[in-house]
Amino acid sequence: MAEPTVVCPQCKTEIKLTESLAAPLLESVRRDYEQRLTQKDAEVARHEKALQEREATLQKAKESLDEEVAAKLQRERAGIAAEEAKKAKRALENDLDQRAKEITELQEILKQREMKLAEAQKAQAEVTRKQRELEDAKRELELTVAKRVQAELDAACDKAKKDAEEELKLKVLEKEQTIVSMQRQIEDLKRRAEQGSQQLQGEVQELEIESLLSSRFPRDMIQSVPKGEFGGDVLHRVMGPLGQPCGTILWESKRTKNWSDTWLPKLREDQRTAKAEIAVIISQALPKDVETFDLVDGVWVAHPRVLLPIAITLRNTLIEVASARQASEGQQTKMEMVYQYLTGQRFRQRIQAIVEAFSSMREDLDRERKAITKQWAKREEQIDRVMQATVGMYGDLQGIAGKTLQEIEGLEFQGLLDFDTEE
Repeated sequence: MAEPTVVCPQCKTEIKLTESLAAPLLESVRRDYEQRLTQKDAEVARHEKALQEREATLQKAKESLDEEVAAKLQRERAGIAAEEAKKAKRALENDLDQRAKEITELQEILKQREMKLAEAQKAQAEVTRKQRELEDAKRELELTVAKRVQAELDAACDKAKKDAEEELKLKVLEKEQTIVSMQRQIEDLKRRAEQGSQQLQGEVQELEIESLLSSRFPRDMIQSVPKGEFGGDVLHRVMGPLGQPCGTILWESKRTKNWSDTWLPKLREDQRTAKAEIAVIISQALPKDVETFDLVDGVWVAHPRVLLPIAITLRNTLIEVASARQASEGQQTKMEMVYQYLTGQRFRQRIQAIVEAFSSMREDLDRERKAITKQWAKREEQIDRVMQATVGMYGDLQGIAGKTLQEIEGLEFQGLLDFDTEE
Protein backbone atom coordinates (compact mmCIF):
# COMPACT_ATOMS: atom_id res chain seq x y z
CA MET A 1 0.00 0.00 0.00
CA ALA A 2 1.43 3.47 -0.94
CA GLU A 3 2.23 5.90 1.88
CA PRO A 4 0.21 9.16 2.04
CA THR A 5 1.89 12.33 0.81
CA VAL A 6 1.40 16.06 1.14
CA VAL A 7 2.40 18.76 -1.38
CA CYS A 8 4.31 21.81 -0.26
CA PRO A 9 2.39 24.94 -1.27
CA GLN A 10 5.63 26.87 -1.97
CA CYS A 11 7.80 24.48 -3.92
CA LYS A 12 5.16 21.94 -4.92
CA THR A 13 7.31 19.12 -3.56
CA GLU A 14 5.58 15.91 -2.45
CA ILE A 15 6.56 14.92 1.05
CA LYS A 16 5.74 11.42 2.27
CA LEU A 17 3.96 11.34 5.61
CA THR A 18 5.89 8.83 7.56
CA GLU A 19 4.84 7.83 11.04
CA SER A 20 7.44 10.06 12.59
CA LEU A 21 6.17 13.12 10.69
CA ALA A 22 2.44 12.41 11.04
CA ALA A 23 2.43 11.61 14.78
CA PRO A 24 2.86 15.21 16.02
CA LEU A 25 0.19 16.45 13.59
CA LEU A 26 -2.30 13.78 14.63
CA GLU A 27 -1.70 14.49 18.30
CA SER A 28 -2.24 18.20 17.74
CA VAL A 29 -5.48 17.58 15.83
CA ARG A 30 -6.74 15.11 18.49
CA ARG A 31 -6.14 17.60 21.32
CA ASP A 32 -7.88 20.31 19.35
CA TYR A 33 -11.00 18.13 18.77
CA GLU A 34 -11.05 16.96 22.41
CA GLN A 35 -10.94 20.57 23.59
CA ARG A 36 -13.78 21.53 21.23
CA LEU A 37 -15.82 18.53 22.35
CA THR A 38 -15.31 19.44 26.04
CA GLN A 39 -16.46 23.01 25.35
CA LYS A 40 -19.48 21.73 23.45
CA ASP A 41 -20.48 19.41 26.32
CA ALA A 42 -20.17 22.30 28.81
CA GLU A 43 -22.38 24.48 26.60
CA VAL A 44 -24.99 21.71 26.32
CA ALA A 45 -24.96 21.21 30.13
CA ARG A 46 -25.41 24.96 30.69
CA HIS A 47 -28.24 25.05 28.15
CA GLU A 48 -30.00 22.09 29.80
CA LYS A 49 -29.67 23.66 33.22
CA ALA A 50 -31.13 26.94 31.94
CA LEU A 51 -34.05 25.03 30.43
CA GLN A 52 -34.71 23.19 33.70
CA GLU A 53 -34.68 26.44 35.64
CA ARG A 54 -37.01 28.06 33.13
CA GLU A 55 -39.39 25.08 33.29
CA ALA A 56 -39.45 25.23 37.11
CA THR A 57 -40.19 28.97 36.96
CA LEU A 58 -43.07 28.36 34.48
CA GLN A 59 -44.50 25.61 36.70
CA LYS A 60 -44.50 27.92 39.74
CA ALA A 61 -46.14 30.68 37.68
CA LYS A 62 -48.77 28.25 36.43
CA GLU A 63 -49.58 27.03 39.94
CA SER A 64 -49.86 30.61 41.17
CA LEU A 65 -52.14 31.52 38.24
CA ASP A 66 -54.38 28.47 38.91
CA GLU A 67 -54.74 29.47 42.55
CA GLU A 68 -55.68 33.03 41.56
CA VAL A 69 -58.22 31.82 38.97
CA ALA A 70 -59.80 29.40 41.48
CA ALA A 71 -60.09 32.09 44.11
CA LYS A 72 -61.58 34.55 41.63
CA LEU A 73 -64.03 31.93 40.37
CA GLN A 74 -65.09 31.14 43.94
CA ARG A 75 -65.70 34.83 44.66
CA GLU A 76 -67.71 35.29 41.45
CA ARG A 77 -69.80 32.16 42.20
CA ALA A 78 -70.62 33.47 45.67
CA GLY A 79 -71.66 36.84 44.21
CA ILE A 80 -73.84 35.25 41.51
CA ALA A 81 -75.52 32.96 44.06
CA ALA A 82 -76.32 35.89 46.35
CA GLU A 83 -77.72 37.94 43.43
CA GLU A 84 -79.86 35.02 42.21
CA ALA A 85 -81.18 34.43 45.73
CA LYS A 86 -82.24 38.08 45.93
CA LYS A 87 -83.94 37.89 42.50
CA ALA A 88 -85.75 34.66 43.45
CA LYS A 89 -86.96 36.19 46.72
CA ARG A 90 -88.31 39.26 44.93
CA ALA A 91 -89.99 37.08 42.22
CA LEU A 92 -91.57 34.87 44.91
CA GLU A 93 -92.95 37.91 46.76
CA ASN A 94 -94.41 39.28 43.48
CA ASP A 95 -95.91 35.86 42.64
CA LEU A 96 -97.52 35.57 46.10
CA ASP A 97 -99.06 39.03 45.75
CA GLN A 98 -100.41 38.14 42.31
CA ARG A 99 -101.86 34.86 43.57
CA ALA A 100 -103.59 36.66 46.46
CA LYS A 101 -105.19 39.09 44.04
CA GLU A 102 -106.36 36.24 41.80
CA ILE A 103 -107.85 34.33 44.76
CA THR A 104 -109.80 37.43 45.79
CA GLU A 105 -111.13 37.87 42.25
CA LEU A 106 -112.07 34.19 42.00
CA GLN A 107 -113.94 34.31 45.29
CA GLU A 108 -115.93 37.27 43.99
CA ILE A 109 -116.71 35.45 40.72
CA LEU A 110 -117.74 32.35 42.67
CA LYS A 111 -120.23 34.33 44.72
CA GLN A 112 -121.74 35.77 41.56
CA ARG A 113 -122.02 32.34 39.99
CA GLU A 114 -123.68 30.88 43.07
CA MET A 115 -126.33 33.58 42.86
CA LYS A 116 -126.84 32.91 39.13
CA LEU A 117 -126.99 29.15 39.81
CA ALA A 118 -129.78 29.61 42.33
CA GLU A 119 -131.73 31.62 39.79
CA ALA A 120 -131.03 29.02 37.06
CA GLN A 121 -132.20 26.18 39.30
CA LYS A 122 -135.51 27.93 39.83
CA ALA A 123 -135.89 28.45 36.07
CA GLN A 124 -134.90 24.80 35.42
CA ALA A 125 -137.60 23.54 37.78
CA GLU A 126 -140.18 25.60 35.91
CA VAL A 127 -138.89 24.35 32.52
CA THR A 128 -138.94 20.73 33.75
CA ARG A 129 -142.55 21.06 34.85
CA LYS A 130 -143.59 22.51 31.48
CA GLN A 131 -141.54 19.85 29.60
CA ARG A 132 -143.27 17.06 31.53
CA GLU A 133 -146.64 18.48 30.54
CA LEU A 134 -145.52 18.66 26.87
CA GLU A 135 -144.26 15.06 26.96
CA ASP A 136 -147.58 13.82 28.29
CA ALA A 137 -149.41 15.64 25.49
CA LYS A 138 -146.89 14.30 22.95
CA ARG A 139 -147.38 10.70 24.10
CA GLU A 140 -151.13 11.01 23.74
CA LEU A 141 -150.69 12.45 20.22
CA GLU A 142 -148.20 9.72 19.21
CA LEU A 143 -150.54 7.02 20.42
CA THR A 144 -153.37 8.44 18.31
CA VAL A 145 -151.10 8.77 15.23
CA ALA A 146 -149.70 5.24 15.73
CA LYS A 147 -153.19 3.74 15.73
CA ARG A 148 -154.05 5.51 12.47
CA VAL A 149 -150.69 4.60 10.84
CA GLN A 150 -151.04 0.94 11.86
CA ALA A 151 -154.44 0.75 10.26
CA GLU A 152 -153.18 2.29 7.02
CA LEU A 153 -150.05 0.08 7.15
CA ASP A 154 -152.09 -3.09 7.48
CA ALA A 155 -154.09 -2.12 4.41
CA ALA A 156 -150.92 -1.30 2.44
CA CYS A 157 -149.29 -4.61 3.47
CA ASP A 158 -152.27 -6.59 2.28
CA LYS A 159 -152.19 -4.80 -1.05
CA ALA A 160 -148.39 -5.20 -1.43
CA LYS A 161 -148.63 -8.89 -0.58
CA LYS A 162 -151.21 -9.44 -3.27
CA ASP A 163 -149.14 -7.46 -5.80
CA ALA A 164 -145.96 -9.40 -4.87
CA GLU A 165 -147.70 -12.75 -5.21
CA GLU A 166 -148.99 -11.75 -8.63
CA GLU A 167 -145.55 -10.47 -9.71
CA LEU A 168 -143.82 -13.60 -8.37
CA LYS A 169 -146.25 -15.76 -10.28
CA LEU A 170 -145.43 -13.88 -13.49
CA LYS A 171 -141.68 -14.15 -12.81
CA VAL A 172 -141.98 -17.88 -12.18
CA LEU A 173 -143.81 -18.28 -15.49
CA GLU A 174 -141.07 -16.23 -17.21
CA LYS A 175 -138.32 -18.35 -15.60
CA GLU A 176 -140.09 -21.53 -16.65
CA GLN A 177 -140.28 -20.26 -20.21
CA THR A 178 -136.59 -19.25 -20.04
CA ILE A 179 -135.61 -22.69 -18.72
CA VAL A 180 -137.51 -24.41 -21.51
CA SER A 181 -135.87 -22.16 -24.10
CA MET A 182 -132.39 -22.70 -22.64
CA GLN A 183 -132.94 -26.43 -22.48
CA ARG A 184 -133.82 -26.42 -26.15
CA GLN A 185 -130.73 -24.37 -26.93
CA ILE A 186 -128.54 -26.74 -24.89
CA GLU A 187 -129.90 -29.75 -26.71
CA ASP A 188 -129.39 -27.98 -30.04
CA LEU A 189 -125.80 -27.05 -29.09
CA LYS A 190 -125.03 -30.60 -28.01
CA ARG A 191 -126.44 -31.97 -31.26
CA ARG A 192 -124.47 -29.47 -33.31
CA ALA A 193 -121.28 -30.16 -31.36
CA GLU A 194 -121.63 -33.91 -31.89
CA GLN A 195 -122.43 -33.52 -35.59
CA GLY A 196 -119.82 -30.88 -36.33
CA SER A 197 -116.91 -32.49 -34.48
CA GLN A 198 -115.92 -34.95 -37.22
CA GLN A 199 -116.77 -32.52 -40.01
CA LEU A 200 -114.72 -29.79 -38.30
CA GLN A 201 -111.72 -32.10 -37.97
CA GLY A 202 -111.85 -32.88 -41.70
CA GLU A 203 -112.21 -29.20 -42.63
CA VAL A 204 -109.27 -28.25 -40.37
CA GLN A 205 -107.00 -30.78 -42.11
CA GLU A 206 -108.25 -29.64 -45.53
CA LEU A 207 -107.46 -26.00 -44.70
CA GLU A 208 -104.07 -27.03 -43.35
CA ILE A 209 -103.23 -28.84 -46.62
CA GLU A 210 -104.30 -25.83 -48.67
CA SER A 211 -102.30 -23.45 -46.44
CA LEU A 212 -99.13 -25.55 -46.56
CA LEU A 213 -99.25 -25.94 -50.34
CA SER A 214 -99.95 -22.22 -50.91
CA SER A 215 -97.09 -21.11 -48.64
CA ARG A 216 -94.63 -23.67 -50.07
CA PHE A 217 -95.51 -23.17 -53.78
CA PRO A 218 -96.59 -19.53 -54.19
CA ARG A 219 -96.36 -19.64 -58.03
CA ASP A 220 -98.69 -22.63 -58.35
CA MET A 221 -102.47 -22.34 -58.45
CA ILE A 222 -103.94 -23.88 -55.28
CA GLN A 223 -107.74 -24.03 -55.36
CA SER A 224 -110.18 -25.44 -52.82
CA VAL A 225 -112.73 -27.66 -54.57
CA PRO A 226 -116.26 -26.42 -53.80
CA LYS A 227 -118.64 -28.80 -52.07
CA GLY A 228 -120.76 -30.86 -54.51
CA GLU A 229 -118.23 -30.93 -57.34
CA PHE A 230 -116.00 -33.82 -58.42
CA GLY A 231 -115.18 -34.89 -54.87
CA GLY A 232 -111.60 -33.87 -54.25
CA ASP A 233 -110.67 -31.27 -51.64
CA VAL A 234 -107.76 -29.30 -53.16
CA LEU A 235 -106.80 -28.89 -56.84
CA HIS A 236 -103.08 -28.19 -57.30
CA ARG A 237 -102.11 -26.86 -60.76
CA VAL A 238 -98.30 -27.04 -61.08
CA MET A 239 -96.59 -24.18 -62.91
CA GLY A 240 -93.07 -24.47 -64.36
CA PRO A 241 -90.14 -22.07 -63.89
CA LEU A 242 -91.31 -20.04 -66.91
CA GLY A 243 -94.94 -20.04 -65.83
CA GLN A 244 -96.03 -22.83 -68.17
CA PRO A 245 -98.60 -25.38 -66.89
CA CYS A 246 -96.99 -28.72 -66.15
CA GLY A 247 -99.85 -30.77 -64.72
CA THR A 248 -102.45 -31.08 -61.98
CA ILE A 249 -102.49 -32.90 -58.62
CA LEU A 250 -105.81 -33.70 -56.94
CA TRP A 251 -105.57 -33.83 -53.12
CA GLU A 252 -108.14 -35.64 -50.97
CA SER A 253 -108.15 -35.14 -47.13
CA LYS A 254 -109.39 -37.91 -44.82
CA ARG A 255 -109.38 -37.75 -41.01
CA THR A 256 -111.06 -40.87 -39.71
CA LYS A 257 -110.09 -43.70 -37.39
CA ASN A 258 -110.23 -46.49 -40.04
CA TRP A 259 -109.14 -46.81 -43.68
CA SER A 260 -111.69 -47.52 -46.40
CA ASP A 261 -110.78 -49.11 -49.75
CA THR A 262 -113.81 -47.46 -51.36
CA TRP A 263 -111.93 -44.16 -51.34
CA LEU A 264 -109.55 -45.32 -54.11
CA PRO A 265 -112.03 -45.92 -57.02
CA LYS A 266 -113.98 -42.78 -56.09
CA LEU A 267 -110.83 -40.63 -56.14
CA ARG A 268 -109.76 -42.17 -59.49
CA GLU A 269 -113.14 -41.18 -60.90
CA ASP A 270 -112.70 -37.69 -59.47
CA GLN A 271 -109.21 -37.61 -60.98
CA ARG A 272 -110.57 -38.32 -64.43
CA THR A 273 -113.30 -35.72 -63.99
CA ALA A 274 -110.76 -33.09 -62.90
CA LYS A 275 -108.30 -34.17 -65.64
CA ALA A 276 -105.53 -34.44 -63.05
CA GLU A 277 -102.31 -36.36 -63.72
CA ILE A 278 -101.82 -37.45 -60.09
CA ALA A 279 -104.27 -38.19 -57.25
CA VAL A 280 -103.20 -38.20 -53.59
CA ILE A 281 -105.08 -39.17 -50.41
CA ILE A 282 -103.77 -37.59 -47.18
CA SER A 283 -105.17 -39.68 -44.31
CA GLN A 284 -104.48 -40.32 -40.64
CA ALA A 285 -105.50 -43.96 -41.16
CA LEU A 286 -103.43 -45.82 -43.78
CA PRO A 287 -103.94 -49.17 -45.52
CA LYS A 288 -102.35 -52.27 -44.10
CA ASP A 289 -98.57 -52.58 -44.67
CA VAL A 290 -98.28 -48.82 -45.45
CA GLU A 291 -96.27 -46.92 -42.84
CA THR A 292 -96.02 -43.37 -44.23
CA PHE A 293 -96.76 -43.38 -47.99
CA ASP A 294 -97.15 -45.70 -50.97
CA LEU A 295 -98.77 -46.03 -54.39
CA VAL A 296 -101.98 -48.04 -54.01
CA ASP A 297 -103.97 -48.89 -57.19
CA GLY A 298 -102.68 -45.84 -59.03
CA VAL A 299 -103.40 -43.45 -56.14
CA TRP A 300 -100.75 -42.07 -53.82
CA VAL A 301 -101.66 -42.64 -50.15
CA ALA A 302 -99.67 -40.70 -47.50
CA HIS A 303 -99.74 -39.62 -43.86
CA PRO A 304 -100.15 -35.85 -43.11
CA ARG A 305 -96.61 -35.64 -41.71
CA VAL A 306 -95.12 -36.38 -45.15
CA LEU A 307 -97.42 -34.00 -47.03
CA LEU A 308 -94.72 -31.53 -48.08
CA PRO A 309 -92.11 -34.14 -49.11
CA ILE A 310 -94.72 -35.93 -51.27
CA ALA A 311 -95.87 -32.61 -52.77
CA ILE A 312 -92.31 -31.52 -53.59
CA THR A 313 -91.46 -34.84 -55.23
CA LEU A 314 -94.67 -35.15 -57.26
CA ARG A 315 -94.44 -31.53 -58.36
CA ASN A 316 -90.84 -31.91 -59.50
CA THR A 317 -91.82 -35.09 -61.33
CA LEU A 318 -94.59 -33.30 -63.25
CA ILE A 319 -92.19 -30.48 -64.15
CA GLU A 320 -89.58 -32.98 -65.38
CA VAL A 321 -92.18 -34.93 -67.36
CA ALA A 322 -93.47 -31.72 -68.96
CA SER A 323 -89.92 -30.67 -69.82
CA ALA A 324 -89.18 -34.10 -71.31
CA ARG A 325 -92.43 -33.97 -73.27
CA GLN A 326 -91.52 -30.61 -74.72
CA ALA A 327 -87.98 -31.71 -75.50
CA SER A 328 -88.97 -34.83 -77.40
CA GLU A 329 -92.60 -35.14 -78.27
CA GLY A 330 -93.51 -38.52 -79.67
CA GLN A 331 -90.53 -40.37 -78.16
CA GLN A 332 -92.22 -43.12 -76.21
CA THR A 333 -88.93 -44.38 -74.72
CA LYS A 334 -88.45 -41.31 -72.51
CA MET A 335 -91.99 -41.56 -71.23
CA GLU A 336 -91.41 -45.17 -70.30
CA MET A 337 -88.20 -44.16 -68.50
CA VAL A 338 -90.15 -41.57 -66.54
CA TYR A 339 -92.83 -44.13 -65.63
CA GLN A 340 -90.16 -46.61 -64.53
CA TYR A 341 -88.57 -43.85 -62.47
CA LEU A 342 -91.87 -43.06 -60.74
CA THR A 343 -92.54 -46.69 -59.89
CA GLY A 344 -88.94 -47.67 -59.13
CA GLN A 345 -86.83 -47.91 -55.99
CA ARG A 346 -84.81 -44.78 -56.79
CA PHE A 347 -87.91 -42.56 -56.70
CA ARG A 348 -88.92 -44.12 -53.37
CA GLN A 349 -85.46 -43.45 -51.94
CA ARG A 350 -85.61 -39.80 -53.00
CA ILE A 351 -88.98 -39.36 -51.32
CA GLN A 352 -87.67 -41.09 -48.18
CA ALA A 353 -84.75 -38.63 -48.04
CA ILE A 354 -87.15 -35.68 -48.29
CA VAL A 355 -89.32 -37.23 -45.56
CA GLU A 356 -86.35 -37.36 -43.22
CA ALA A 357 -85.55 -33.70 -43.96
CA PHE A 358 -89.14 -32.67 -43.06
CA SER A 359 -89.54 -34.91 -40.01
CA SER A 360 -89.38 -31.88 -37.73
CA MET A 361 -92.68 -30.66 -39.22
CA ARG A 362 -94.42 -33.45 -37.36
CA GLU A 363 -93.91 -31.61 -34.07
CA ASP A 364 -95.63 -28.48 -35.44
CA LEU A 365 -98.61 -30.56 -36.58
CA ASP A 366 -98.89 -32.17 -33.15
CA ARG A 367 -98.90 -28.78 -31.43
CA GLU A 368 -101.64 -27.50 -33.75
CA ARG A 369 -103.70 -30.65 -33.11
CA LYS A 370 -103.35 -30.17 -29.34
CA ALA A 371 -104.49 -26.52 -29.63
CA ILE A 372 -107.62 -27.53 -31.57
CA THR A 373 -108.38 -30.33 -29.07
CA LYS A 374 -108.04 -27.82 -26.23
CA GLN A 375 -110.53 -25.50 -27.96
CA TRP A 376 -113.09 -28.35 -28.30
CA ALA A 377 -112.68 -29.16 -24.60
CA LYS A 378 -113.24 -25.48 -23.72
CA ARG A 379 -116.50 -25.42 -25.72
CA GLU A 380 -117.70 -28.58 -24.03
CA GLU A 381 -116.94 -27.05 -20.63
CA GLN A 382 -118.92 -23.93 -21.57
CA ILE A 383 -121.94 -26.10 -22.46
CA ASP A 384 -121.63 -27.86 -19.08
CA ARG A 385 -121.54 -24.48 -17.29
CA VAL A 386 -124.71 -23.35 -19.07
CA MET A 387 -126.40 -26.60 -18.04
CA GLN A 388 -125.26 -26.21 -14.41
CA ALA A 389 -126.44 -22.58 -14.30
CA THR A 390 -129.85 -23.61 -15.68
CA VAL A 391 -130.20 -26.37 -13.11
CA GLY A 392 -129.19 -23.97 -10.32
CA MET A 393 -131.73 -21.37 -11.42
CA TYR A 394 -134.43 -24.07 -11.59
CA GLY A 395 -133.52 -25.19 -8.06
CA ASP A 396 -133.71 -21.58 -6.76
CA LEU A 397 -137.17 -21.13 -8.29
CA GLN A 398 -138.30 -24.49 -6.93
CA GLY A 399 -137.13 -23.44 -3.47
CA ILE A 400 -139.20 -20.25 -3.76
CA ALA A 401 -142.35 -21.61 -5.40
CA GLY A 402 -142.28 -25.11 -3.89
CA LYS A 403 -144.48 -27.77 -5.45
CA THR A 404 -146.45 -25.15 -7.37
CA LEU A 405 -143.57 -25.01 -9.88
CA GLN A 406 -144.20 -27.51 -12.65
CA GLU A 407 -141.57 -30.19 -13.18
CA ILE A 408 -139.33 -29.85 -16.24
CA GLU A 409 -138.15 -33.03 -17.88
CA GLY A 410 -134.40 -33.29 -17.88
CA LEU A 411 -133.89 -30.96 -14.87
CA GLU A 412 -135.21 -33.32 -12.17
CA PHE A 413 -132.91 -35.67 -10.25
CA GLN A 414 -133.59 -38.74 -12.39
CA GLY A 415 -133.26 -36.70 -15.59
CA LEU A 416 -129.86 -35.38 -14.50
CA LEU A 417 -128.71 -38.91 -13.75
CA ASP A 418 -129.75 -39.98 -17.25
CA PHE A 419 -127.91 -36.93 -18.72
CA ASP A 420 -124.68 -37.86 -16.89
CA THR A 421 -124.99 -41.47 -18.03
CA GLU A 422 -125.31 -40.39 -21.67
CA GLU A 423 -122.18 -38.26 -21.32
